[in-house]
Amino acid sequence: MTAEGETEDGEALSGGMANAGAVFRRGSVVERPAPRTARALHAHLLALAEHGFDAAPRPVRLTADGREQLTFVPGDVALPPFPRWASTETALRSVGSLLRRLHDAGAAIAVDPSVEWPRSLADPAGGTMLCHNDVCPENVVFRDGRAAALIDFDLAAPGRAVWDVAMTARYWVPMLDPASAAHSCPAGLDAPTRLRILADGYGLSRQDRAELPEVIEQATASCRAFVADRVADGDPVHVRAWSERGGWQRWDRVQGWLVAHRELFTDALLS
Repeated sequence: MTAEGETEDGEALSGGMANAGAVFRRGSVVERPAPRTARALHAHLLALAEHGFDAAPRPVRLTADGREQLTFVPGDVALPPFPRWASTETALRSVGSLLRRLHDAGAAIAVDPSVEWPRSLADPAGGTMLCHNDVCPENVVFRDGRAAALIDFDLAAPGRAVWDVAMTARYWVPMLDPASAAHSCPAGLDAPTRLRILADGYGLSRQDRAELPEVIEQATASCRAFVADRVADGDPVHVRAWSERGGWQRWDRVQGWLVAHRELFTDALLS
């Protein structure tokens, strides 16, 4: 997140949709609304650090009024319309590498089965590793043009690595038809080539590469359902974004584009 200005609560940080206007920085600490799974997430973040993943905030404490405090992660965060530095091949490859580091550390950490992890963007196939599920540009901190840290684990849930890669590809390639991508990304991005670069940065296996285009289609359907729930609930942030970006026609167009280009994406990933 980036700074918006000083308030009586501290320095307001902008970025993201779920907690817009509710995240503040006070020196080295960020305070934000605590997700329902905050206690389990704090334990997981501490375990990630113990397993060598230092590219995430450290939990500080939970407050009595339902907020959480985490260490501030310095760096740059891309906000829409996304700057060209966030679309370079170096940036894309580094996002894949950072996600792989997260998964390598997370694979060694047991997921608490008693926690009711959020299911809205979770892998429908399930899994034994906690996936981030929301590696969008607003949740990646950059330094010197490379992805350096991940923030906002609110939607983390058990799943497969390929699902987290698919979710990440949606945002970073991006896996959108050209008309939809033009809303927030620089023009002329080559989606098949960029999908391969992300997979290369991650070190994705050949089997997962073959599955990835179809998993991206499934992830897109999950994201559509996520948005539909929030639009139906009247959430003002999601209603405005849905309306400004073309409503359901845009989602239909994206899904059709993905299906029509599935073979092209598969060839690029396996070439």
